[in-house]
Amino acid sequence: MVESERGVVLSERSTGLENSNVRLLQQEVNGVAFQGHPYSWPVIGHESDIKAWTRQDLKRYFEVYYAPNNAVVVIVGDVRFGQVKKLATRYFSAIPKGAPPPPVRTVEPEQKGERRLFVAKESATSANLMIAFKAPQISHPDYYALNVLQSILAEGKTSRLYRALVEQQLATTVGADNTDGFDPGLLYIYAVAAAKVDAGRLEQAVLAELERLVKDGVSEEELQKVKNQKLVGIYRAQETINGKAQQLGNYEVFFGDYKKMFEAPEAYRKLSAAQIRQVAAKYLKKSQRTVGVLAAKED
Repeated sequence: MVESERGVVLSERSTGLENSNVRLLQQEVNGVAFQGHPYSWPVIGHESDIKAWTRQDLKRYFEVYYAPNNAVVVIVGDVRFGQVKKLATRYFSAIPKGAPPPPVRTVEPEQKGERRLFVAKESATSANLMIAFKAPQISHPDYYALNVLQSILAEGKTSRLYRALVEQQLATTVGADNTDGFDPGLLYIYAVAAAKVDAGRLEQAVLAELERLVKDGVSEEELQKVKNQKLVGIYRAQETINGKAQQLGNYEVFFGDYKKMFEAPEAYRKLSAAQIRQVAAKYLKKSQRTVGVLAAKED
């Protein structure tokens, strides 16, 4: 997930979000799910914002957010500290420190009931469904359990939703993602309906699977499989220069200390099936969800 000062957008890792319909639906869901927080806005603003930009607006924005005091530099490779410091001093020391970016003061009001929306798009050949649940910020203690829950639901062909929807020919695509932001965000679950399957039928199938998980929990075998996937993902990322840099930067920025990256394997290992069921019951609530449908016409 990519976060900006104005909003959030789902990542394109392996989630099927090259689908422009899902992108559009996600933007509309954000606008309904968030009523006060800037996460409700499109990343670069609305069309009217863009048309109204002035050169001074862009200059001021650049000076606030692209200042040295608002940056984290990660250098990975066969380098020496003294050499890096010398080059950094030469090329960056003249750039002045800026004023701290203004904090986001608005705290999203508590959601007190399900919200729903419909997006009409005449060219849509299948219904697109997105169900977004309020979720905590990335630094929250529940992060690792929610991350595992997300994978159990929708990562790979053995995931709950793939078996319940794609294998049953109710959907052609299923996926899940989250905002991974500084502030509380959303856990997204989405699906693209198969031919002749309407949005209502697809939604009921998704909700039934979520309810089953909350009621019955997950098996130890199922949990261990995802734990193994998470650990392999961590170690594979560290095999490359870019992967190391990305992980170090993410933990420094979002968790406040790059050293917490080294705690991640143990955080995944110690998760229990009971904890996964607990976070599912805690966050997959009707009162905390926003349901969006994009289709050629409303049912």
